[in-house]
Amino acid sequence: MSMRDHSAKPNLPQKSTAFQGKFQVYSKQHLETLPQLQKLTPDHRLAMRAVAEVLPFRVNNYLVEELIDWDNVPNDPVFQLTFPQPGMLAREDFGLLCGMLKRNAPAAELAAEVKRIRYSLNPHPAGQKSLNVPHENGQPVAGMQHKYRETVLFFPMAGQTCHAYCTYCFRWPQFVGLDDMKFASKEAAGLVEYLKAHKEVTSVLITGGDPMIMRTQLLRQYVEPLLGPGLEHVASIRFGTKAPAYWPYRFTQGEDADDLMRLIGEIRAAGKDAAIMAHFSVLRELQTEVAQAAVKRLVGAGATVRTQAPLIRHVNDNADNWAQMWRKQVSLGAIPYYMFIERDTGARGYFEVPLWRAYMIFTEAYRQVTGLARTVRGPSMSCTPGKVLISGVAEVKGEKAFVLKMLQGRDPAWVNQVFFARYDQRAAWMDQLKPAFGEQEFFFEEGMRQMLESGEARVWLPTEVDALEETWRMESVEPDHEHDRKRDQ
Repeated sequence: MSMRDHSAKPNLPQKSTAFQGKFQVYSKQHLETLPQLQKLTPDHRLAMRAVAEVLPFRVNNYLVEELIDWDNVPNDPVFQLTFPQPGMLAREDFGLLCGMLKRNAPAAELAAEVKRIRYSLNPHPAGQKSLNVPHENGQPVAGMQHKYRETVLFFPMAGQTCHAYCTYCFRWPQFVGLDDMKFASKEAAGLVEYLKAHKEVTSVLITGGDPMIMRTQLLRQYVEPLLGPGLEHVASIRFGTKAPAYWPYRFTQGEDADDLMRLIGEIRAAGKDAAIMAHFSVLRELQTEVAQAAVKRLVGAGATVRTQAPLIRHVNDNADNWAQMWRKQVSLGAIPYYMFIERDTGARGYFEVPLWRAYMIFTEAYRQVTGLARTVRGPSMSCTPGKVLISGVAEVKGEKAFVLKMLQGRDPAWVNQVFFARYDQRAAWMDQLKPAFGEQEFFFEEGMRQMLESGEARVWLPTEVDALEETWRMESVEPDHEHDRKRDQ
């Protein structure tokens, strides 16, 4: 069955010369005044305002003028990707908020309902607050997450916003004033101290928000301490960013962009990989001249550009978009890295794609590209135990099952293990799957219970992996030399 989108290709917007890279932001208060939105009905604009009370909304002039095909709104994928849509809230909550806006409900009354709705949307999935935050001497370490042994995530305070917000973003609580949901650190000293005490960490991912919202001079204050003595075990510094898609001028225009290229060179000169984890959701984001120039300049400066995005209904749930993106990324010198499954938070009901269909879309796209683009992995769920790959659908002993693989795990002993779940066409996330073949639970569930009970998720002791290797050695079949001798005769 082909999963290709054979619909007519919409007209792309013409390149604008109106602003020449001068950044301008539009937020919730512009939903009634933005000229491009006037073609929508008043009820549609009211619906967008209602959703924007709960979920963050922020776009910029490049996105509005360059990326969205306004003749194809509301179906344009970039419009769906960035502007609030009526289906993003539960029907009852949506109706309640629309009614409150129509009658100009008191601010305190509206704020109370908005807060209630936000906390009902699973604001921190996959144990981000309960399991990912590291503790030293019994105290949480500010602005960091340490879920996987080799990688630490760092959230600089000044990078906790973006050039524009994705409507699917699983970090949406960072942007809506839920202070108890934020991760952020004002300085790098705590990070450096933590890394010196944890030699198992080989990679630091600077994330947000978007660290590329910061000027390079400020970004240096977080990066340069990572290049000093005592941190030789840190082999790579990564930057999670949507800026090459949403504001590529960050990499092409002015002294600040030049300074960023110098910083990348300094990271490389220190013997570390400078990796740009670039989020591209749709082909259109790669079709402007400035976006292509941004990727090429980053590669030319010595950065490794890896590309990733979640699979999102209404936005990029067709194979051709992914295949064309991967081919274009390779042509620009970037490396296709991940297709993710949308996380179980926020407007998940609007965006989620069933796992079987996600696997079909990935497979159809994968078939269209050469080996140069088959560096990509997916579809992958970043769930509580780890990154779980939908590796296939198979029938074993008369039972249809999803073939799953743990690409990354809270316990390193789980990594690369294959396991099976019952085939379920309705399942869109890991917690909706059940073990196949009569098993009572998945192989990692006992370990997860122990982590939750102890409140300590970091179990990566050398003995864990050593024990697994010893088990494999004991279970392996000793070579039958006598059998081999007789066969050769």
